[in-house]
Amino acid sequence: MKFILTTHNVTLTDAIEQHVLMRIEKLENIDRWLIDARVCLEKDHTGKSPEKSFKCSIRLGIRGRDLYAEDREADLYAAVDVAVKKIEQQLRQKHSRAKAKKKTVAARLKERVRTERG
Repeated sequence: MKFILTTHNVTLTDAIEQHVLMRIEKLENIDRWLIDARVCLEKDHTGKSPEKSFKCSIRLGIRGRDLYAEDREADLYAAVDVAVKKIEQQLRQKHSRAKAKKKTVAARLKERVRTERG
């Protein structure tokens, strides 16, 4: 999987990079066909909402439509964790839909074979 990490008004340290990498790598356990992950970390200096000054946005490239999630928190690590959790929910939901679709198609084929024989 290709990984792109960008920052805006945030100093990228090894600890931040390792934290983001660790969280994104866990997503590969859910779906091993991930194409790329683009993570953008930003800090808002305008002062409009000081309680939620850090923003983490994640775009996950997969087959079909890309998945996107973002979150704003006072702590950068918390913003990353919540954004990854949102992406994980979307990925699990997509996986569940695909499994359900496969089951319904198989059930229809089985029913068709049964009616043709009987």
